Amino acid sequence: MTNKPNHGLRELAQLAGVSKSTASRVISGNGYASPEVKERVLQAAEALRYKPNAVARAMVTKRTNNLGVIVFREKPPIVSHPLYGKIIDEILVASEARGYSVFLKTDREMSLRSTDYLLEQRVDGLILVSRLRKNVIDYVKKFNVPYLMVNGSTDDPDVIHLVSNDEAGGARAADYLYGLGHRQFFVIAGPVEHRSHSLRITGFTRRLEQLGLSGQSGAVQMIPSPESSFAYGFKLMEEHFPAFRNQGYTALFTTNDMLALGAMKLLLERGVRIPQEVAVMGYDNIELGSMYSPSLSTASVDATGIGRDAVEMLDRLIRGEADLPKLVEYESQVVIRQSTEGRE
Repeated sequence: MTNKPNHGLRELAQLAGVSKSTASRVISGNGYASPEVKERVLQAAEALRYKPNAVARAMVTKRTNNLGVIVFREKPPIVSHPLYGKIIDEILVASEARGYSVFLKTDREMSLRSTDYLLEQRVDGLILVSRLRKNVIDYVKKFNVPYLMVNGSTDDPDVIHLVSNDEAGGARAADYLYGLGHRQFFVIAGPVEHRSHSLRITGFTRRLEQLGLSGQSGAVQMIPSPESSFAYGFKLMEEHFPAFRNQGYTALFTTNDMLALGAMKLLLERGVRIPQEVAVMGYDNIELGSMYSPSLSTASVDATGIGRDAVEMLDRLIRGEADLPKLVEYESQVVIRQSTEGRE
């Protein structure tokens, strides 16, 4: 009998010499049982390799202890993206610590299929990562499933969303580079339809305008990028390198680290000394940036806090807590490395 991988509650109760209701109280932790009875039931459970049936448990508790996570991102990388991957890692760790299992789905088409799949699994709550269309939010609302949004924005006043304060971070990056004495800025801006890229460039350029520098004056050259990848950083820097050198730009800012690393590779290959001739700064503070040579100065995103707090807040929603904040913002800080000041 003990070679069977799992047994029912009836067999567990028989082996322990107790009633089914007593065995159930011990396994669930609800209700009283003497220490001696608990010990007998737990020993029997170990001998039988007993595991409570998840469906039966859900019928009693009305919960599955499963969370659903959907990453809405049109182009790869998705879960291997340096920033999204770190957020998802933290979601997984925090979920396990709170006793949740996680169903993870990606959605490249901004459709409802991934949402449908997770709703069919009867998840207790949903974490929606990155930008998504309003039809997804409206659809989720119909099922009265607790949910929140991470690293995205919406005009819906009912949605709880956790985001990095990217506009303020962009302004801090401008202040830092300006404070180093730079007055000629070359900027590579990732897709403006993405909340983070749009706000970062807004904060950066607005702060430079407040300091008396603008694109009209020739002090700021803006290059839009359709993607936020290493390859596009390299490609755009290569295309604009003659103008970059002729105009005498001394600072390069990009709206994420991958663009910065790609552009910096091209500059180094062309013999540009960093930071002596050109200071380079990215955004996100991905791990790869600190491994590069020269290491990349950047503005940080609190991916750890965002992922951890998303699970904590969703757990509170699942438990029925009300009056939770609708917007939780995480401040970005300047991280100084060799690419701007030649030292760690």
